[in-house]
Amino acid sequence: MRKIFLALSLVSTCLVASAQAQNYPTQPIKLIVPFAAGGPSDVLARGFAPKLGDSLGQPIIIDNKPGAGANLAAEYVANAKPDGYTLFLMMVGTQAINETLYKKLNYNLIKDFAPVSLVASSSLLFVATPSAPFKTIPELITYAKANPNKVSFASSGSGTPLHLGGELFNTQAGTDILHVPYKGAAPALTDVLGGQIETALVGTPAALPYVRSGKLIPLGITSLKRSPNAPEIPAISEFLPKYEVELVYAIVAPANTPKAIIDKLNSQLTSVLNNPEIKRQINSKGFEVATSTPTQLGDYIKSEVAKWRPIVKKSGATAE
Repeated sequence: MRKIFLALSLVSTCLVASAQAQNYPTQPIKLIVPFAAGGPSDVLARGFAPKLGDSLGQPIIIDNKPGAGANLAAEYVANAKPDGYTLFLMMVGTQAINETLYKKLNYNLIKDFAPVSLVASSSLLFVATPSAPFKTIPELITYAKANPNKVSFASSGSGTPLHLGGELFNTQAGTDILHVPYKGAAPALTDVLGGQIETALVGTPAALPYVRSGKLIPLGITSLKRSPNAPEIPAISEFLPKYEVELVYAIVAPANTPKAIIDKLNSQLTSVLNNPEIKRQINSKGFEVATSTPTQLGDYIKSEVAKWRPIVKKSGATAE
């Protein structure tokens, strides 16, 4: 009788989950963004969320939860009810770095989230102030080797993808360009614009307007290939073949969210992101639309954790 009871309970649970998925969604959905309003993640979210809400028949509410290097938002989503009404716009590289950067996290990136789909990617730009004595990546490498500890690069903070992108450059180029951490991308960009520091790694969407106005020199882009949004800027990989740093954005849900809900979200999100008008709008902001299956996203997240772990350790960066 006990086995029969357990079997009936399992069947009942599955039927309830199936019914919930078929009716989903019946209320607004919260999309948690781990950075402040107006930043790249927020701009991206607001670019597709209204259309996704229309597609699902319920509004998508953007909820900005900045703090603790995106861990505040990640922990919030990891502990949310797995019903499809709380989603997380994750910057995969940031969360993968945090797995090693932080001595203790109250969530596990692999175990506590259900992958939905990739959303978009954005490269970084290695830029220089116009007064710098180098205008290209080869010139930078030559100058930095001839003048050790004389060149610095700014980043949005220690342990961020922008910082570790610079450390990866040092490793592959054999240079020792000094890292100067700032409290955010905006002040770092301000100082390189003002000539207080020679170079910086900054998000392409933020840097392109200054490049095109001549206020910054574009040394190279960190994507493996040149960006369609700025084909005139060489990829750093043209000089350092293995160099690549991408800011990749993805949607995940709390672990144990029913598969039928994940599949529905994946289907609708993929359709929205491939809408020509939405794609054009997102691309115009400096992003490149990218979609995936949940399984592909899960595999990518695992590969990013493995990629960044040795780089974080070598950099010596830690966070509490």
